[in-house]
Amino acid sequence: MSAPDRTPATAVVVGGSTGIGRGIADAWAAHGIETHVFSRSRPAGPDGDRLVWHRTDLRDAEQAEQSLRSGLPDRIDLVCYSAVYFTSRRDPFTRTTEADWLDQFAVNVHGLARTLRAALPALREAAPGLFLHVSSEVVYNAGPHRSGYAATKAAADSLIRSVSQEIDPAEVTFVQTLPAGMVDTPGIRARRPADFDYRGYMAPAAFAPLAVELARTRGVPYAGEALVVHEDTTWSSVAEDLPVSQSRPLADVRA
Repeated sequence: MSAPDRTPATAVVVGGSTGIGRGIADAWAAHGIETHVFSRSRPAGPDGDRLVWHRTDLRDAEQAEQSLRSGLPDRIDLVCYSAVYFTSRRDPFTRTTEADWLDQFAVNVHGLARTLRAALPALREAAPGLFLHVSSEVVYNAGPHRSGYAATKAAADSLIRSVSQEIDPAEVTFVQTLPAGMVDTPGIRARRPADFDYRGYMAPAAFAPLAVELARTRGVPYAGEALVVHEDTTWSSVAEDLPVSQSRPLADVRA
């Protein structure tokens, strides 16, 4: 199937107020695409006013359902799911609280499922619509003290791959993306000391060129792919080279 040549008109980014989602939302808005962001916090900073914000707390099932039901535009060409929840620090499985465990599933898995159910009818009408999921290297590199994050991101990856086999790619194109390294985001900064050096971290804007390419092509040339974005803004398929693990040896912690 050849890539469509019409310009997308409307996009949705769930988890688009900060981080990778914000990088993608800003890229789409900068190209004249009406971009709706569903997130807990209002998009702030430069160009935040270009994004249409809908307050959404994915940990609250009823509120999230209502926000998606009332806020999604009738026409949707592009959807990105970038919402993520991870704990404030890495802990062994036996020290993970019940609340943290459930919140990771609420955002990383159930929020993705709710977004798929809500957006797929409109994406099918776009023919092809694009559904872009922000994945993680932990899907391929389970590591110590990341059990909840690894379990939920693996479940999300499997959900996307399963749903993509249920829907005609002429109707919806499914693509996943993930960073080659750590990304400088507010969530990561909350876990680091005040004097931490972020010079080796990627910027969310590194995802902008891929976002523009996927908008232009509706992801057709990359259907079913998981694309690793590198610091220099290029990307490659995870099938060509597995991403480097971001797990690190930890001091002995008795579980």
